[in-house]
Amino acid sequence: MTAMMAYNCISRWSGALGVCAIIAIIRPAHADPRAVVELFTSQGCSSCPPADKLVGELAKDPSVIALSMPVDYWDYLGWKDTLADSRFSARQKAYSHVRGDRNLYTPQMIVNGSAQVIGSDRAAVEGAIKSTSKTDGVMSLPVTMTLSGKLLNVSVDASKVSTTTRRGEVWLCSVSRAVPISIGRGENRGREITYYNVVRNLVKVGDWNGSSGSWTIPLDSISREGVDAAVVYVQDGSREKPGPMLGAAYTELR
Repeated sequence: MTAMMAYNCISRWSGALGVCAIIAIIRPAHADPRAVVELFTSQGCSSCPPADKLVGELAKDPSVIALSMPVDYWDYLGWKDTLADSRFSARQKAYSHVRGDRNLYTPQMIVNGSAQVIGSDRAAVEGAIKSTSKTDGVMSLPVTMTLSGKLLNVSVDASKVSTTTRRGEVWLCSVSRAVPISIGRGENRGREITYYNVVRNLVKVGDWNGSSGSWTIPLDSISREGVDAAVVYVQDGSREKPGPMLGAAYTELR
């Protein structure tokens, strides 16, 4: 399925990101991931279930951070996606603008912020992970995230790669690890499909300028029903012009 249409702009999120200290049990994030993969999917797309399943399989690999970002532009086909967010549609379009093409479809996988492949093609995904890893700076930035009580502590190291663009944005995603959905209409009517690592909220934590930085985020700013994990990523460029992924971390919240 393809789409060439106008999208809503990404909504701006605001909120105070407080800085405070607390003594608590700390759970570290998974370390040193080699890739961030983003699946743009839709409950109204009959081609998507194999890609949705693949995200669940990729999520079992601790070296891969796999995210589902359901889009809303197929809702008119007869089934309104219950997990979709117009911000994800806008993000997919922003990637297309950066590439200079009109390749907007579901299921589409974006690998490390730079390569796009059919989301159900495991070989293509693995190939894209290998090819993007050869680019200087991609997933080279150490990022750590720890849960301390009701706070998330995010730390980003200084860049050690001289050719890396020394700027980027730090984003925090709240994630539901598995969401079963019974679909009543549309191309997947009558099916129950489980969606994995579904992004439920996005919060910009700050800007990264090449130096080390740290932020403390209250869990209340990203929590909602069903959220049980968090991902933080540092990405070159901006929300409107997303570039390569520089580093990321994942942690379970419960």
